[in-house]
Amino acid sequence: MTQTVTIIGAGLAGSEAAWQLLKRGIKVKLYDMKPLKMSPAHKSKNFAELVCSNSLRSDDFEHNAVGLMHEEMRRFDSLILNAAENSKVPAGGALAVDRETFAEFITNKLKNHPNIEVVHQEIEKLPDINDGLCIVATGPLTSEKLAQDLLKIIDHQTLSFYDAIAPVVYTESIDFSKAWYQSRYDKGESKDYINCPMTREQYYDFVDELLKAQKVEFHKFEKPNYFDGCLPIEVMAERGLDTLVFGPLKPVGLTNPNSSEKPFAIVQLRQDNKEDTLRNLVGFQTKLKYGEQERIFKKIPGLENAEFARFGGIHKNTFIKSPILLDKFLRLKKQPNIMFAGQITGCEGYVESASIGMLAGYFAFCLINNKEPVLPPYTTALGSMLKHLHDNTDIENYQPMNINFGLFPDIELQITPNGKKRKLKGMERKEFYCKRALKDLGIWLEQING
Repeated sequence: MTQTVTIIGAGLAGSEAAWQLLKRGIKVKLYDMKPLKMSPAHKSKNFAELVCSNSLRSDDFEHNAVGLMHEEMRRFDSLILNAAENSKVPAGGALAVDRETFAEFITNKLKNHPNIEVVHQEIEKLPDINDGLCIVATGPLTSEKLAQDLLKIIDHQTLSFYDAIAPVVYTESIDFSKAWYQSRYDKGESKDYINCPMTREQYYDFVDELLKAQKVEFHKFEKPNYFDGCLPIEVMAERGLDTLVFGPLKPVGLTNPNSSEKPFAIVQLRQDNKEDTLRNLVGFQTKLKYGEQERIFKKIPGLENAEFARFGGIHKNTFIKSPILLDKFLRLKKQPNIMFAGQITGCEGYVESASIGMLAGYFAFCLINNKEPVLPPYTTALGSMLKHLHDNTDIENYQPMNINFGLFPDIELQITPNGKKRKLKGMERKEFYCKRALKDLGIWLEQING
């Protein structure tokens, strides 16, 4: 068997898979169609471009599932997490990055490695069964020609949904006589978020405008199937007039220094680059037409004169029915020289995508050396995410999933000092999940590195 692994796609998963192979001495041939051809959502020539939010979400590894995944990936020497640490910007308890610095760090690390060959070319056909090991990490924006070839191999067992991008405004165009800096519940630094308050009347007027606004039309053959964790703001508004005020516009944990009147709703803007010249509207993924975005979002107090660096957009995400098609090592059951990694498998989110790329790289290293990989314990974030992909019993309703404690093995009843059994709840339960995960992760890392 050849000692070179082919990787198709240099997004978060493909880049992470490449790094895990390269650092273990395996040569990599990395195909990426950029910059010769761009997807509808990509703009940069660099690898690992972040097309939606610049946030990798919570970095709390003692109480939060995605924060726990961060920590597990750090301990595994993840390229993506190293890049995030190198390019992070203030974001309270979240790990947010400067997009350009983040992508440049990853691109330079990979391109400068002596054992990688980078080929800028669109792959239109998957390898044959005798072509050696290949990791498909083309992400949710897999090109049409490759997707069609993939459909033939997987017997048309594929699904798709639509994911929207939030708009970005220039910080200097925000009116601070109405807006103010503050993190919710004062977590993190004081300037992590900019807050724009709404009165009851302003909020319901805003929702009314969202409901009446012109939206991007779908083709007749397209059927939108949104992921609940990333709904367009206008779709959330359609689910009820108060949906937003209990969601991304909730007014809790914040105090307006410009007015004694308590806000009915609050729009938050998160820092988008290190220089803090750009801010993205949190939770404002949208499929509104550009003109409508500018008209409606300028109704938000503090954004009346906002200048938009980027409007929100919409793109199609494609994923396969992994529990049917893949084995526990992410290999295509029908053609085991082909592996899959990243969001095309049905994991959802930047971190989750990178984590599956990380595991795919480790699995490929073992397989190319005729060793059986050791699976991460299902009690870890890595293991529970992997289990969702290959051991999911609800095949009919299989959907993309962010990492969450609902995927972890349940906690056994704890014995109290008086000998009674009780079930852990709330924060205590989350702490237990995290401690158990890191303990089991340590044992696993000793196994695979020993």
